[in-house]
Amino acid sequence: MDYPELRLDLINDTITKGSMLFSGIDIGSNAVRLLFANVFETKGGPIAEKASLLRIPIRLGLDVFTFGRISKQKVEDLAKTLKAFKMLIDVYKPVSYLAAATSAMREADNSTEVLDYVRSESGLKIDLIDGISEANIISSFSNHLINKNYTRTLYIDVGGGSTEMSILDGKDFIASNSFKIGTLRLLADAVDNNEWDAMHKWLNQFKKDFGQMNVIGSGGNINKITKLYGHAYNNVVSLDQLNFAYKQLNSMTLSERIDKMGLRPDRADVIVPAAKIFIKVLKWTDLKVVTAPKVGLADGLVLTQYHQLKASTI
Repeated sequence: MDYPELRLDLINDTITKGSMLFSGIDIGSNAVRLLFANVFETKGGPIAEKASLLRIPIRLGLDVFTFGRISKQKVEDLAKTLKAFKMLIDVYKPVSYLAAATSAMREADNSTEVLDYVRSESGLKIDLIDGISEANIISSFSNHLINKNYTRTLYIDVGGGSTEMSILDGKDFIASNSFKIGTLRLLADAVDNNEWDAMHKWLNQFKKDFGQMNVIGSGGNINKITKLYGHAYNNVVSLDQLNFAYKQLNSMTLSERIDKMGLRPDRADVIVPAAKIFIKVLKWTDLKVVTAPKVGLADGLVLTQYHQLKASTI
């Protein structure tokens, strides 16, 4: 991915101040996110600190996983959202930005025309990325402050349309894969059993590491589950806590999840299938704990730009 509109006039100034501001836009199946983050260089490597995050629950996946295409109304909603995001980028003036569309856009029959339209309406350069690229970008955002007990780490990002996984050995990529198993897709009863089998088979390649890997989870649902049921002080949730969360939330009506648990309507329905996905993966791999450091694709896009900029100035 190439980063557009590189602000060369700001680079020297931001370097002297010790940080640079970047922006990432994640056009996901459930929501569209705009992140502004300052990247700092530290002894342990670069870290990104959120300056501002805006999330709009457009839910492109509801259309795509049910009807195979994005409706005219959602196209208009997306165009208006991205137009507003572009205005904010113009005001914030980051060094650069990256915008990436994921699972729902990948699978929509009308994705080409939708992307052409929203690009022309918003003035944003938008990339359509595949699942492997998405997995690699997300797992590249490895916060050096996360305590790791093992050499190998399994990254799991659960979205509305897909689940991306990566295995790292230290800082080295071992493998990545993307599966058509997501929260909105499960709600629409649009997940093929063969996809679960494919996920299980892929994980079994690393059987010798089962029970002895770090697990880092990303996505709004695992963050919320960790806050409600896990240990919020270190962003950790155990398999037992995940099982309890799933059973309790699944026994509630949607209204009860909103009223009793304080969940947003667009979180209250997808949080249950998200818990199901994490539980399956942990059981298959004999792993007991997930660390949820509150990162996602937008964070990875920010760090990608920093690494690209750093490489181009060497």
